[in-house]
Amino acid sequence: MSAARRTRRPPRFYFSLRSPYSWLAYRDLLEHHPRTAAALEWVPFFEPDELSAKMLAEAGGAFPYTPMSAEKHRYILQDVRRLAAARGLSFSWPVDRDPVWEVPHLGYLAAARHGRGPEYIALAARARWELGQDVCDRRTIAGFGAELGLDAEELACASDDPELRAEGVRVLLDIQRDGVFGVPFFVDHYDKYWGVDRLPAFVAALAANNPRLAPDPGEPAPLDGAEVRVDDGHAGGCG
Repeated sequence: MSAARRTRRPPRFYFSLRSPYSWLAYRDLLEHHPRTAAALEWVPFFEPDELSAKMLAEAGGAFPYTPMSAEKHRYILQDVRRLAAARGLSFSWPVDRDPVWEVPHLGYLAAARHGRGPEYIALAARARWELGQDVCDRRTIAGFGAELGLDAEELACASDDPELRAEGVRVLLDIQRDGVFGVPFFVDHYDKYWGVDRLPAFVAALAANNPRLAPDPGEPAPLDGAEVRVDDGHAGGCG
């Protein structure tokens, strides 16, 4: 048996800085399941721009896309406010103007290669969902540089870096291989869980196979009945 076949890939959390439900799952992971959060491979899920789509097609891949109706968008506004309030989270709905999702997500890859991925996500999530800032604005991403101790231009211009573009396409191919159609999405080998309400089941399944991931008695319990899965109908924001 080859080494590739013997090596099992770590469990994965597909997240998107575009999706409010992904943000809620992120907060739940850190607050209620920190051991699991630390054990996961965090993979960005983003709608490709024209260049990434071309590179993806040339690599034999495709990206799932489902347009969202105005009625669904209005519902999500209400739903996310309810779920955020139940968690005691401050929430500000951002306004996206001509977004290019490579800007924040390849910025994450740039931070991750310096070992600062988790801190980057914390800053980007706060900027978008608590402060209502445009994370597709390179100036917003550049502002993370000082707090992370990283070069601001490297973060802000990550989408111009050919190596990070290529890495982004590899991520998009992983999305297709894992059958990811929305976020938050959790994968462990052949088992898949979609939506913030599936997080407890995912955590329990991991703990059953790995006792070190069992919840600590001192960890706060997840909110009862506060997790509701909703398909918000656009790329990068389902669940």
